[in-house]
Amino acid sequence: MSVVVPIMIGVGYVCLMSLIREPHRRRFNAIMVAGAGAAYLSGGGFGPWEFAFTAVMTYCAYRGLESWTFVGIGWLLHTGWDLLHHLHGNPIIPFADHSSLGCAICDPVIAVWCFSGGPSVIGLLRVRLVRSRVG
Repeated sequence: MSVVVPIMIGVGYVCLMSLIREPHRRRFNAIMVAGAGAAYLSGGGFGPWEFAFTAVMTYCAYRGLESWTFVGIGWLLHTGWDLLHHLHGNPIIPFADHSSLGCAICDPVIAVWCFSGGPSVIGLLRVRLVRSRVG
């Protein structure tokens, strides 16, 4: 399993999210955390613990509506859940054995971006280009 592809997926996610203006970007990402929390419900393999995890992720998503920190926490919690599913042999995509491991590599990339306040990568690049032209 390549580490590069999941990292690139995380970077691609961050770039796509950069197209959404604030505060909608943070709120949209909170909704994404809620969805990630429910990703294993249809056959995750941990029984009632899947519902408990979904409840914790729903709380993070709710708090994430107003806080990038909670969105980041949600992505890190999902990373841990992905690792448990990988070790348990119950991947997020049943026909892709390493899908949970890939997700566990991708999610921290997104979490780091969230902990930095979810800045627009496109906006940051624009500022750098303008500064390089002026300076």
